[in-house]
Amino acid sequence: MNERRSYAVNININGRDINEVVIDPHFEKKHSDIDYALILELVGYLDGREFLPEESEGDWEYFMLDQLEHEGKLYRLVWCMRAQCLFIGIINCFRR
Repeated sequence: MNERRSYAVNININGRDINEVVIDPHFEKKHSDIDYALILELVGYLDGREFLPEESEGDWEYFMLDQLEHEGKLYRLVWCMRAQCLFIGIINCFRR
Protein backbone atom coordinates (compact mmCIF):
# COMPACT_ATOMS: atom_id res chain seq x y z
CA MET A 1 0.00 0.00 0.00
CA ASN A 2 1.24 3.48 -0.83
CA GLU A 3 1.76 6.33 1.59
CA ARG A 4 -0.73 9.15 2.05
CA ARG A 5 -0.98 11.65 -0.79
CA SER A 6 -1.43 15.37 -0.31
CA TYR A 7 -3.23 17.76 -2.68
CA ALA A 8 -3.64 21.54 -2.61
CA VAL A 9 -7.24 22.78 -2.53
CA ASN A 10 -9.09 25.99 -1.82
CA ILE A 11 -12.33 25.10 -0.04
CA ASN A 12 -14.24 26.06 3.10
CA ILE A 13 -15.70 23.45 5.45
CA ASN A 14 -17.45 24.32 8.71
CA GLY A 15 -16.40 27.94 8.24
CA ARG A 16 -12.74 26.97 8.05
CA ASP A 17 -10.57 27.66 5.01
CA ILE A 18 -8.93 24.43 3.94
CA ASN A 19 -5.85 24.44 1.69
CA GLU A 20 -4.83 20.78 1.73
CA VAL A 21 -6.42 17.35 1.41
CA VAL A 22 -4.45 14.35 2.68
CA ILE A 23 -5.78 11.05 1.34
CA ASP A 24 -5.05 7.77 3.07
CA PRO A 25 -4.64 4.92 0.55
CA HIS A 26 -6.86 2.62 2.66
CA PHE A 27 -9.59 2.72 0.00
CA GLU A 28 -7.28 1.00 -2.52
CA LYS A 29 -7.50 -2.33 -0.65
CA LYS A 30 -11.16 -3.06 -1.32
CA HIS A 31 -12.43 -0.32 -3.63
CA SER A 32 -10.55 -0.52 -6.91
CA ASP A 33 -13.31 1.47 -8.64
CA ILE A 34 -12.26 4.57 -6.64
CA ASP A 35 -9.23 6.71 -7.50
CA TYR A 36 -7.63 9.89 -6.17
CA ALA A 37 -9.23 12.09 -8.84
CA LEU A 38 -12.71 10.90 -7.88
CA ILE A 39 -12.03 11.52 -4.19
CA LEU A 40 -10.91 15.07 -4.96
CA GLU A 41 -14.12 15.64 -6.94
CA LEU A 42 -16.18 14.37 -4.00
CA VAL A 43 -14.25 16.61 -1.61
CA GLY A 44 -15.31 19.53 -3.78
CA TYR A 45 -18.94 18.85 -2.77
CA LEU A 46 -18.00 19.64 0.84
CA ASP A 47 -17.08 23.22 -0.05
CA GLY A 48 -19.16 25.87 1.69
CA ARG A 49 -21.05 23.40 3.84
CA GLU A 50 -21.35 22.70 7.56
CA PHE A 51 -21.14 19.21 9.05
CA LEU A 52 -21.56 17.81 12.54
CA PRO A 53 -18.87 15.35 13.59
CA GLU A 54 -19.82 11.72 14.01
CA GLU A 55 -17.15 11.42 16.69
CA SER A 56 -14.53 13.52 18.46
CA GLU A 57 -11.27 12.45 20.06
CA GLY A 58 -9.03 15.11 21.55
CA ASP A 59 -8.68 17.87 18.98
CA TRP A 60 -9.69 15.53 16.10
CA GLU A 61 -13.21 15.41 14.66
CA TYR A 62 -14.42 12.58 12.42
CA PHE A 63 -17.10 13.02 9.77
CA MET A 64 -19.07 10.82 7.40
CA LEU A 65 -21.22 11.86 4.47
CA ASP A 66 -23.33 9.04 3.07
CA GLN A 67 -25.35 8.99 -0.14
CA LEU A 68 -23.09 11.56 -1.79
CA GLU A 69 -24.18 11.57 -5.45
CA HIS A 70 -21.70 11.97 -8.28
CA GLU A 71 -22.49 11.18 -11.92
CA GLY A 72 -25.51 9.07 -10.98
CA LYS A 73 -23.65 6.96 -8.41
CA LEU A 74 -23.74 7.17 -4.62
CA TYR A 75 -20.64 7.27 -2.42
CA ARG A 76 -19.70 7.42 1.24
CA LEU A 77 -16.87 9.76 2.20
CA VAL A 78 -15.21 9.52 5.62
CA TRP A 79 -12.86 12.30 6.69
CA CYS A 80 -11.32 14.00 9.70
CA MET A 81 -10.34 17.51 10.69
CA ARG A 82 -8.02 18.64 13.44
CA ALA A 83 -8.55 21.84 15.43
CA GLN A 84 -6.49 24.78 14.18
CA CYS A 85 -5.26 22.87 11.10
CA LEU A 86 -5.94 23.89 7.50
CA PHE A 87 -6.30 20.39 6.04
CA ILE A 88 -8.79 17.54 5.97
CA GLY A 89 -7.78 13.91 6.01
CA ILE A 90 -9.70 11.45 3.87
CA ILE A 91 -9.94 8.19 5.78
CA ASN A 92 -12.02 6.19 3.33
CA CYS A 93 -14.26 6.46 0.29
CA PHE A 94 -16.43 3.83 -1.33
CA ARG A 95 -19.42 3.37 -3.57
CA ARG A 96 -22.79 2.63 -1.95
